[in-house]
Amino acid sequence: MKNIVILISGGGSNMAAIVRAAQQQEWARRLDARVAAVISNKADAQGLVFAREHGIATAVLNHKDFDSREAFDAALARQIDSHEPALVVLAGFMRILTPGFVNHFAGRLLNIHPSLLPAFPGLHTHQRAIEAGCKFAGATVHQVTAELDVGPILDQAVVPVLPEDTPQTLAGRVLTQEHIIYPRAVAHFLRHL
Repeated sequence: MKNIVILISGGGSNMAAIVRAAQQQEWARRLDARVAAVISNKADAQGLVFAREHGIATAVLNHKDFDSREAFDAALARQIDSHEPALVVLAGFMRILTPGFVNHFAGRLLNIHPSLLPAFPGLHTHQRAIEAGCKFAGATVHQVTAELDVGPILDQAVVPVLPEDTPQTLAGRVLTQEHIIYPRAVAHFLRHL
């Protein structure tokens, strides 16, 4: 069985979309894959509740309990490795990962970013797209590399930027597309593992 470990920091809506897709599309039978664990760096992350309700193992590793980013990432890697992951999925995990962590999971670490990469890496993507006068925005699923938001692109979705958009309304429209493309990209990736 190919184990998937998902990392979250908050509500976990993309994690939930992946879990639902795994159930509805019978990934265990069709892809020999399952979501084995959900790990958060925040104990109050609402996504943990969803994971527990769906019988998925959960863990919390608070980054504030560690002296350095490297120490946290090393402990996180050990926690992830305990589930023998074929794939590690970042789903709203709001931490910049160290090169050592990224290298440890190289080739099996995915992320979703709320822009049409390579445009607008980093934070405040929707505000930046509106300020730049973009007619379109979107989301990108990509493999994670040591450089932020530049790994190989696996899938993208495009939404229009409307004249009345605020960062919040644009974010909502992009998020609905994230919930479609992230499970699709994960399933496609699993087929080729």
